[in-house]
Amino acid sequence: MSEPKRSDPRSHLPLDIAFWNYDRTQALADGRVKIPGVDTTFHSAKIVTEIFEGAVHGKYQVSELGLTYFLRTFQGSQSPFVAIPVFPNRAFRHAAIYVNKASGIRTPSDLNGKTIGELALYSHDAGIMAKGMLMDEHGFRPESCRWIVGGLDWPMKPIDFVAKPHPENVAVSDIAEGKELGAMLDSGEIDALISADNPKCILENSPNVTRLFPDYPDVERAYYQRTGIFPIMHTVVIRRDVLAQSPGLAQIIYKGFCEAKDEAVKQYEFGRIFNNMANMIPWLTHRIDTDKEILGSDWWPYGIEANRKALEAVLRYHYEQGITSRRFSLEEIFVPELLQT
Repeated sequence: MSEPKRSDPRSHLPLDIAFWNYDRTQALADGRVKIPGVDTTFHSAKIVTEIFEGAVHGKYQVSELGLTYFLRTFQGSQSPFVAIPVFPNRAFRHAAIYVNKASGIRTPSDLNGKTIGELALYSHDAGIMAKGMLMDEHGFRPESCRWIVGGLDWPMKPIDFVAKPHPENVAVSDIAEGKELGAMLDSGEIDALISADNPKCILENSPNVTRLFPDYPDVERAYYQRTGIFPIMHTVVIRRDVLAQSPGLAQIIYKGFCEAKDEAVKQYEFGRIFNNMANMIPWLTHRIDTDKEILGSDWWPYGIEANRKALEAVLRYHYEQGITSRRFSLEEIFVPELLQT
């Protein structure tokens, strides 16, 4: 008599997976891409930090998480999470530095000694990269500045679900009650602002403010061609306790995210035939072609090797900026079975 066939132990594994509403994850959310062997429920939120908070509090088994939020969950040598090399949010951050025109800031080195606002956290994901780039290439010294952390153009609940370290020689304070960083930049109460989001004064073309790098698209393209770094903001993490119970889960989750990204790329590539007329963005096809010329045919890569320079830079920046007590290695933060991707 033959032995009974064993069922896949993950066949009924319920997974709550959370990420923001990206084109590269849409095929997972709408069911075009399936993750085999699991029963998935997908979650999102209006503000991405709400996803982060839910993840840190154990609401999701798999979640998008800002790299700096992830690194702040390490207690000693380990975090309750481990990452897979999926990067749903990445952006060049020369564009994230805004200045008041009356501040006297004309060049990056003029930021030294100024009062600078920062969105949400001291060294939030956009701040980590902007400061790191400025330190590497422009002699920026964060310890010379006064930092005010808070919301942009609306009241923001303090980020209290992760650690908020900063070096003792860096002056950091929370924004005063009733104040908003965007308005403070516009009025000159702060000299500059580093923010992942655009302040209203920039969007409304206030005469009082500008970007530190007004020609940021050209500056950012030149930065990539010089360094090979396409900055990474967020990754995807899995709870370690879930992985311990389900060996092999990381690979199938990774594959699902890769397939979803591939679906988005196929849509853009197919759209090139018809000049992407489904989108209200003039010259979008030309922009896609230009991005591919600069960034390569896989212009938004997942996996370790294609992102090694960007990952090693952000881990170094966390250490240099005093956010982590040591410089983490890729082996410490990513699942071992995906280190060769």
